[in-house]
Amino acid sequence: MADPLSYRPAPGTIPVEPGVYRFRDGHGRVIYVGKAKSLRSRLNSYFADISALHPRTRQMVTSAASVEWTIVTTEVEALQLEYNWIKEFDPRFNVRYRDDKSYPSLAVTLNEEFPRLQVMRGPKKPGVRYFGPYAHAWAIRETLDLLLRVFPARTCSSGVFKRAGQIGRPCLLGYIGKCSAPCVGRVSAAEHRKIVEDFCDFMAGKTDAMIRRLERQMAQASEQLEFERAARLRDDLSALRRSVEKQAVVLTDGTDADVVAFANDELAAAVQVFHVRGGRVRGQRGWVVDATVSASGEVDIGELVEQFLTQFYGQDDAVIPREVLVPQLPADAAVLSEWLSERRAARVALRVPQRGDKKSLMQTVERNAQQAFVQYKLKRASDLTARSQALSELQEALDMPDAPLRIECFDISHVQGTNVVASMVVFEDGLARKSEYRRFAMRSSGGDTDWIAEVIRRRFARYLSERTIEAEAERAEIEASGGRARKFAYPPNLVVVDGGAPQVAAAQNALVELGITDVTLVGLAKRLEEVWVPDEAFPVILPRTSEALYLLQRMRDEAHRFAITFHRQKRSKAMVESELAEIPGLGPARRKALLAQFSSLKRLREASIEEIAAVPGIGPDLAERVRAALIQENAAREPAVNMTTGEVII
Repeated sequence: MADPLSYRPAPGTIPVEPGVYRFRDGHGRVIYVGKAKSLRSRLNSYFADISALHPRTRQMVTSAASVEWTIVTTEVEALQLEYNWIKEFDPRFNVRYRDDKSYPSLAVTLNEEFPRLQVMRGPKKPGVRYFGPYAHAWAIRETLDLLLRVFPARTCSSGVFKRAGQIGRPCLLGYIGKCSAPCVGRVSAAEHRKIVEDFCDFMAGKTDAMIRRLERQMAQASEQLEFERAARLRDDLSALRRSVEKQAVVLTDGTDADVVAFANDELAAAVQVFHVRGGRVRGQRGWVVDATVSASGEVDIGELVEQFLTQFYGQDDAVIPREVLVPQLPADAAVLSEWLSERRAARVALRVPQRGDKKSLMQTVERNAQQAFVQYKLKRASDLTARSQALSELQEALDMPDAPLRIECFDISHVQGTNVVASMVVFEDGLARKSEYRRFAMRSSGGDTDWIAEVIRRRFARYLSERTIEAEAERAEIEASGGRARKFAYPPNLVVVDGGAPQVAAAQNALVELGITDVTLVGLAKRLEEVWVPDEAFPVILPRTSEALYLLQRMRDEAHRFAITFHRQKRSKAMVESELAEIPGLGPARRKALLAQFSSLKRLREASIEEIAAVPGIGPDLAERVRAALIQENAAREPAVNMTTGEVII
C-alpha cells in the first residue's frame, strides 16, 4: 500500500487550467482517469486527509504510485480526452457502463443484394440498420411474425437461401406468404429491396402513413370488386395495428428522446435507459455500477449522469437523439450538451423534465431502475459475501500476508503426449477475468511435471523480462504511447497448479530458478481435493463446505475447460492437415486457405464443389479432387453393417 504523499506533486507545480489526469500503479498501468476545470483544485483533493476520503477513492490513491496530467484548452476537449483514455486504458477504478448481457436488436442487412431481417447481438456492423435494442429476443420474433405478412422479406440464413436457389424450391415461409421468395426469382432484387425499405420506414416510426396507404389500397380493391385482394389487405392492416399496439405511445408529440434514471445506495447505482422514438418506446437497457460519492459523503447523481452520458454516447456507433432527459443536471451540463451536439451534428437538449408526460415517463423509468437495483442486491449479496470469505479463508489457510486478490491457475491437456497445451486462467477479487486468460503450446517432451515447469517458467520469465533494466527504455516508450497492459506484466498473489506434490515441486523449482520468492504456490489434487504446499509432507485439508475450496475448484475446472478447448482446436487442425496432406496438388498454402475458409473437416465435407472452388487458389478441378478424397475417406471411416443381423462388422 503506497503513501499518497510519496508521489504528491510539489506545491505550485500543478497547473490551474482545465485538463485530464491519470493515476498509475507501480507497474505503470493506468488505474484511474479524470477531468477537471482546475487541475490544481481537483488533484489537491486527492492528497488531503486520507481518512476523510471515500473508501473506493482511498483504495485508488493508495494503489497508485504516480499521477500525471494533460492540459487542454476547453472543457469540451477535456470531456472528449477523458472518454478516449477511459476507452483506451480501461482503468479499474473508473465507473464502467457495461451490460451484464448482450441485448438483441432487429437487424436489416442492407449491405447484401437481398437484405435479410434477423435478430443480432454484439457490436454493430457497417451496412446494417438496427432497430432496438430489445429486452428479449422473443419480442423481436413476435414483431417479425406479425410484420412478415405485410412485409414478406427474407429472414433465412445465407446457406438456406443459397440451397433454395439451387433446388428451385422456397422454404416454408415462401409457401405460406411470409416471404416473397427472392431465392427462386418470385421477386427481383429491386422489388425485394423496396419491401425491405418499407419495413424499415414502418419500424422507424412512419406507421400512420403505411396504415393510410393500405386503407386506400383496400378501398380501391373493394371498389373494383377485387374482394380477395381487399380481404388480404384487411388482414395486413390488422397485423400492422396489432404490431403498433405492442409499442405503447408514451409521448404524443412524437418526441425522439432517451430517458435516463438511477436508483442507488452508498455503494452502487442502477441505471435504466428508455429509448423513445416517434413517441414510442423502442428499446430499453440497464446497468449496475459503483456509486460516485461526493466530498460530503453523499452519492453524486450529477456525476453519475455525466459519466454515463460520456461513455454511452461516446461510442462510435452511438445513436444520439434530439433530447436526453435526466433526473439531475451535472455541473457541466452546458459542456455536455455542446459535446453531444458536436457528435450528433445537430442540437441536443439535455434537461430535467418538470411536468406532464415526460415527467410521468421519467417516474416509470425510475421505478424500473429501482426494480433492477433490488434484483441486483438480492443476487449479489450472497456472492459478494462468499467471495470475500473465500479470499479470507485462503489467506488464513496458506498463511499469506494479504488476501490473494489476483490468482492464476495452470492446467495441462494432451492425449498420450500429443498436441500438448497449457492454460492460464486469472481470477481477480474472486471473479474470472477472461481478458487475462492465456494459452500455451508446449515445446518440451516429457510428462506432466516437465510441462508444468515449462509453463510456469515461460509465464514468469516474461514477467521478469519486463522488469529488467534493459527493458526500461521499452517500458518508457510503451507508457508514453499509452501504458497499455501487456500480457504478463502483473504478478499474481497466488499460483495454483492442477496436481499434487510432484507438480507443485516442479513449479516451485521453476520459480526458484527464476528467483521468484514473493508468489505463493499451491497445487489442488483431484483425488481428495487436498491442497499441496511446497516443501510440506502433508497437504492442507480444507473443509468440504469451505468457500476457499469452492473457489479453488472453480478455478481448476475453468483452467481445465480452457485447456481442453485449445487442445481440441489443435487436434482438429492436425487431423485436417493430415487428411488434406494426402491430396495431390494441395500444398501448405492451399491447405491453409481451406482451413481459414471452413475451419473444420466437417464443414469442408459438407461444402459443395462450387464453395470449395471459390477459395482463393482452389480451382474447379482441384475442388473436385478434394471433395472426392474427403468422401472416400469418410466412407472408409464408416463401419460396415450386416444387413441381416444389424451387427457392426469390424
